[in-house]
Amino acid sequence: MATYAVGDLQGCLGALQCLLKQVSFDPARDRLWLVGDLVNRGPQSLETLRFLYSIRESLVCVLGNHDLHLLAAGQNIERLKKGDTLLEIIEAPDCAELLDWLRQQKLMHYDEQRNLALVHAGIPPQWSLRKALKCAAEVETALRDDNLFPPYLDGMYGNDPAKWDNDLKGVTRLRVITNYFTRMRFCTAEGKLDLKSKEGLGTAPAGYKPWFQHKERKTRELKIIFGHWAALEGNVDAPGIFALDTGCVWGGALTLMNVDSLERLSCKCGEHGHPATPPVAPSICEPSSVSVPR
Repeated sequence: MATYAVGDLQGCLGALQCLLKQVSFDPARDRLWLVGDLVNRGPQSLETLRFLYSIRESLVCVLGNHDLHLLAAGQNIERLKKGDTLLEIIEAPDCAELLDWLRQQKLMHYDEQRNLALVHAGIPPQWSLRKALKCAAEVETALRDDNLFPPYLDGMYGNDPAKWDNDLKGVTRLRVITNYFTRMRFCTAEGKLDLKSKEGLGTAPAGYKPWFQHKERKTRELKIIFGHWAALEGNVDAPGIFALDTGCVWGGALTLMNVDSLERLSCKCGEHGHPATPPVAPSICEPSSVSVPR
């Protein structure tokens, strides 16, 4: 039995299948961890979601911002944005089944035996492991509760408040938690977010750092696998931190990592085009050589 983690799929099913073939993935034996952003911007969002649903018993999945956006658009189609490739899911006959499955997924997965966490964007430096799990559970409860679900989706969009406060309540509290887990890149040591900067490590605004570079980070002993930040190209400078988003949907590659050996494989994807003009044909992927993360 092997456990693999894979970066942001964003509807690039061809690249995923390329990788799974390389490792002879067997859903009856192996496990696949997904860092979120399963859909959107890529060419096969519906087919990707259907494939994952078909092997759901072999998956561990955390939600990304694009997955939450899909759930919100499923409740109100007017939330769709130019460049989204989600309409095919919303109009599919099995939409309700697929979105109900998506609602059951986590914001954070913790493997106690490995002392390893799986998240989409990261864990803010001021939170301990216990605090992070507790906060993730608050959003997961809202997603699964039919009464809390609609108001949560109505209020989850937005950048404010930019910093956690234990006294926050209601949807405002859930919004900050959601932004930490699904949108964070740069923040201060106290967890104040900058949600506008999206480039590489050296582009942090004054007073901010990548969330994993803060020496005060309370989860420094925890190994963390994350996606979301394509500009990193899979490279980070912090021990025990593994970035897997290598920009497949932007013409880069999809990366898969053996969770235990840390061996990586990638499939280079064909040109996907600008997200505002998404392609209609599946991507072409070419197997690349094995590399071991820094």
